[in-house]
Amino acid sequence: MYYPDVPALEPEELELLCGEYLAHNAHLDPHEADRLGVKRGLRNADGTGVLAGITNVSNVIGYEKQPDGAVKPIPGRLVYRGIDIDTLAAEADAHDRFMFEEVVWLLLFGSLPTADQFARFRKLLESHRELPRGFADDMILNSPSPSIMNKMARSVLAMYSYDEHAEDNSLPNILRQSVNLIAELPTMMVNAYQIKRRVYDRGSMYFHLPTPGQSTAEHILSTYRADKKFTREEARLLDLCLLVHADHGGGNCSTFTWRVLSSSGTDTYAAISAAIGALKGPKHGGANLKVMRQLDYILQQVQDPQDEGEVRELLRRILRRQAGDGSGLIYGMGHAVYTLSDPRAQILKTHARHLAYEKGYDEEYEMLCLIEKLAPAVIAEEHPNRPRSCANVDLFSGLIYRMLGISEDLYTPLFAIARVPGWCAHRVEEVEFANRIIRPAYKYVGREQPYIPLEER
Repeated sequence: MYYPDVPALEPEELELLCGEYLAHNAHLDPHEADRLGVKRGLRNADGTGVLAGITNVSNVIGYEKQPDGAVKPIPGRLVYRGIDIDTLAAEADAHDRFMFEEVVWLLLFGSLPTADQFARFRKLLESHRELPRGFADDMILNSPSPSIMNKMARSVLAMYSYDEHAEDNSLPNILRQSVNLIAELPTMMVNAYQIKRRVYDRGSMYFHLPTPGQSTAEHILSTYRADKKFTREEARLLDLCLLVHADHGGGNCSTFTWRVLSSSGTDTYAAISAAIGALKGPKHGGANLKVMRQLDYILQQVQDPQDEGEVRELLRRILRRQAGDGSGLIYGMGHAVYTLSDPRAQILKTHARHLAYEKGYDEEYEMLCLIEKLAPAVIAEEHPNRPRSCANVDLFSGLIYRMLGISEDLYTPLFAIARVPGWCAHRVEEVEFANRIIRPAYKYVGREQPYIPLEER
């Protein structure tokens, strides 16, 4: 959308500004940072994360530190409040039920809910899915955005105006705000998508009210689809996506952003909008869309998708920036913590297979499995000094969303919806127990210069 009344910088002005910046700012050499012992990206020299805090919310396990300091790769584990996500996924399978709401309770309160607590909590979430009166019209429909993530962040900030106790950082109030946001954000997301579809895509839009008795996954599918119809398998698969994305320790980019803002004493709405902004980045939450575009490219390029040699050589050319988008990356491969396996990827891989074959996505599914098989060795050959790589959660999540008929516009927003419970649990920890503003240091490497009076410049 173009706003003609907003003055734009002319190309000559922009060129002048860029020229001034480049003329007076020396390139920051990463080798200089290494020489000074700077932990770039808050990473140690061996690729592990710098310890910046402690948490009871979740644990991300992908390696063991040996007595000599060496990193030993081990099968990955993701643990929510002491319970493996493999256990939670298996429980959902054993009883054919939705698990995300139970995980929300577990992350927020630290233990599993009783049957009575769980029933009451689900009712509580259901009752808060509808947005405040006039909110959708004023804050979403009247100000569409081509980015659903930006629209969600803006909508969260707008909720501040609807909260009489927005600045209250007491435990009861943060928990109240958390429950409201966990319930409301899926509705904000779908509404933002519908108006984006109408204004920017020139398509039809439709708004469905929440249906009582639905899980979060069912609510998303029923309000997203025109006919409100979906199968239980589809909803269960989306529920698993929400489950595996619900938290990932305190050090990932968006959660750390959330904790940094929370440590300053700011309000919940300001903090969560910043976390959404961090998750939007393609190096963090936006990677599954990159996976799907690369998958389509690979399937177009290879003559025989079952020929391992042909696929291996194409992956090698992608790493050498001779093919693909020029990034030199095989999207969906590699992780900062996981080395041998990412448990989230394995759960989604296992559960996606049946629907992939049922809906005619077997070629895409099998290619992702082949990439998972071949890529680690190719990466090791091309980059022998890199840490061991494995498939991460993004390798299969994008295909699941495509199989569910979900627009690419919502791939990263769905990640955000799933991550809100974990963010909220970390905010409680930061505000209640850490009680110290996060303030790392940066080494100044610029030059000294004298002040020259304006008339002498």
